[in-house]
Amino acid sequence: MSMRAGIAAIAAIGAIAWCFGDLPGGPLDHWSGAMASAEAAELPAAPLASLAGGGAWLDTWAQAPQALRGKVVLVNFWTYSCINSLRPLPYLRDWAAKYKDDGLVVVGVHTPEFAFEKDRARVRRAVAELGVTWPVKLDSDYATWKSFGNDGWPGFYFIDAQGKVRHHRLGEGDYAASERLLQQLLAEASGKPVDAKLTGDIGKGIEAAPDWDDLGSPETYIGYRQAARLAASQQVAPDTGSAYRPPASLALNGWSLGGKWSVGGESARADAASASIRYRFQARDLHMVLGARTDGKPVRFRVTLDGMPPGADHGVDVDANGIGRITDDRLYQLVRQSAAVKARTFEIEFLDPGARAYAFTFG
Repeated sequence: MSMRAGIAAIAAIGAIAWCFGDLPGGPLDHWSGAMASAEAAELPAAPLASLAGGGAWLDTWAQAPQALRGKVVLVNFWTYSCINSLRPLPYLRDWAAKYKDDGLVVVGVHTPEFAFEKDRARVRRAVAELGVTWPVKLDSDYATWKSFGNDGWPGFYFIDAQGKVRHHRLGEGDYAASERLLQQLLAEASGKPVDAKLTGDIGKGIEAAPDWDDLGSPETYIGYRQAARLAASQQVAPDTGSAYRPPASLALNGWSLGGKWSVGGESARADAASASIRYRFQARDLHMVLGARTDGKPVRFRVTLDGMPPGADHGVDVDANGIGRITDDRLYQLVRQSAAVKARTFEIEFLDPGARAYAFTFG
């Protein structure tokens, strides 16, 4: 979700965390993360012990984490509403299957960014829907995150058969280098070469690789604790219901509220039908992290681009007329531009009250 902008301040634990991937000009090459050797950073001396302690596993794991000894282990810190955590999943699924017999074990550590991601049932449902077949540890209190010294989603830790962290990576992308490293560690463990064909560009739908070259919009939070670039004419009334009037126009990467909203620290709640949010963006894909009503009833919404239905530019969670429904708390893909990327004005209008809006992310 951004490179080192779009900071996610995890106030409850006093930590600073980042989701990597959206903002140009950051310190990580081409928004894709950085591979670092174990000597270049403070990394856990006993990573398997770190996995064994702390939070529970999503479901009963047939093997205790101690059974990872002698295995090559790829630990992935992720959270299910983060687009940068979702786009690596096709590669993790492929590697987990391809190298299982060579001794690779993929382990997911689900460390939530938003409060709703702490809910065990929601995580279990997301894991099933996303095809995550490897063990997943619930890290809602950030104990494993802190033990590893992790500071971003997604985080990857490459552990050799002797239980040592050989490399780590923050951010998505450069999958060929990661796979070559896995092959190297597996060959060291077995004493024979591992030279399977490298996985190509296999992401589809919402998991497709981003269009880095045309990406000109950063992750943007809506809750007041991290909100940025709200239209200058608007002032948020924290934790209080208020009516907002959108400005006539927006600068690139500016956004505004319209109608009745209650803006909290983490998200904003639409308090009446026709509440809306506008954003002037430049990217192929536009996503929003959205939350459903507390009573479980779906929330209908309508999306427009430059005042018109999106047509061929609709995302997977809306139709060509821009109509969609919020049924769960998760990431929704609302726009995928089918032609040349250009700056557009996006608007989402909630046709029912009760929806919550957390963040915009792009690709």
